[in-house]
Amino acid sequence: QGQLVESGGGLVHVGGSLRLSCAATGFTFSSYGLNWHRQAPTAARELVASISTTGKTTTYSDSVVGRFTISRDNDRNATYLQMNNLKAEDTAVYYCHAKSRWGGEYWGQGTQVTVSS
Repeated sequence: QGQLVESGGGLVHVGGSLRLSCAATGFTFSSYGLNWHRQAPTAARELVASISTTGKTTTYSDSVVGRFTISRDNDRNATYLQMNNLKAEDTAVYYCHAKSRWGGEYWGQGTQVTVSS
């Protein structure tokens, strides 16, 4: 039974930084592309960053490019989202998501990020 567990969320001031972590268990981590999504209150879930199975390819939404960095460690079965220069509009629940080419996928339970102005 695969599982993703996020950590690292919290309260930070505008301009601050946070690093989210996501630990995976129970599946072949290196075979899954990884994504970080977020959902603010009353808003739709938004894909903010993706990374390929090898880590060589990353993509970002326009709202976070240049401020957020996604990475992964296939030896430790973990992915990370480094968030710098945080803005109030980055406030959301952040979700880790793993998806394989054949359709298997897992979601974490989410971690709250609150950016105060």
